[in-house]
Amino acid sequence: MTSTPCPPPDRNPRPPRVRLPAGACDTHAHICGPAETFPYVPERIYTPPDSTLDDYLHLLGTLGVGRAVLVQPSVYGTDNRALLDALARHRQGLRGVAVVKADISADEVRALDDAGVRGVRFNLVDHAGERNVVPVDVIPALAKVIAPFGWHIEFLVNLDAAPKFASGIEGLPVDVVVGHLGYPKGGAGPWPGAASLDGFLRLFESGRCWVKLTGPYRISTAPDLPYADVTALARHLASVNPERLIWGTDWPHVMCKKPMPNDGDLADLVADWLPDAALRQRVLVANPAALYGFAQGEALKTA
Repeated sequence: MTSTPCPPPDRNPRPPRVRLPAGACDTHAHICGPAETFPYVPERIYTPPDSTLDDYLHLLGTLGVGRAVLVQPSVYGTDNRALLDALARHRQGLRGVAVVKADISADEVRALDDAGVRGVRFNLVDHAGERNVVPVDVIPALAKVIAPFGWHIEFLVNLDAAPKFASGIEGLPVDVVVGHLGYPKGGAGPWPGAASLDGFLRLFESGRCWVKLTGPYRISTAPDLPYADVTALARHLASVNPERLIWGTDWPHVMCKKPMPNDGDLADLVADWLPDAALRQRVLVANPAALYGFAQGEALKTA
């Protein structure tokens, strides 16, 4: 795979115009670097600029976000040291989603759980094998190991290119999470009406699966903010099952191929996607608290 350098995020985020609710949680961000301390794997498809925990805490403080979930980026493979270092530095208000080997033991899961990890991630898109196919030879056994800890499995998957996704995770004893509004390969516009997604929508409606409102620039056909075609998709998902929606920044926006947005502008999209304040409270506060196990009043120290 060829590694492409990524532009940095906007280093001067502004506060959102619409204040986020107290206890809001960013459920999808990555810590990248420092590369000298936490080097990237050679077989990566991109090379991010250093975007450290201190940089991220500055962003959260600006946005008024008190809880966060760090997701292991693909550039680190199964080397979770950068993620675990961040979790060790902030025991309150921070959780993690790791990338692990398929044969991980219960003792290894317990150690990660003690560190603040609450799920594992599988990338079904950016790899050399068959894409958008659930590896049914390894997922059931892994799910059985992590289930006693209340963990979930997060998939990076283009749902409109994965018609067998719902059947591939059928019967798993854990919750499933998908990012970037389902990451439709064909763009945000046709997503709700695609016949190949009927199985997934039934799964989402039943409560077996969570969807992250993240990375609108990844799926929008629009060249720049406000990515208007994503609004209809976000509202459609909220109408199907608001109790299984969560939100995240996708910072530091490593797969943004468009003009780099300011994170304040991205946060303001939430008010368009979820116009009702009570709905924003559910999606940004109550839902992630349930999925990641945040205690009432638990928050990061971002200053």
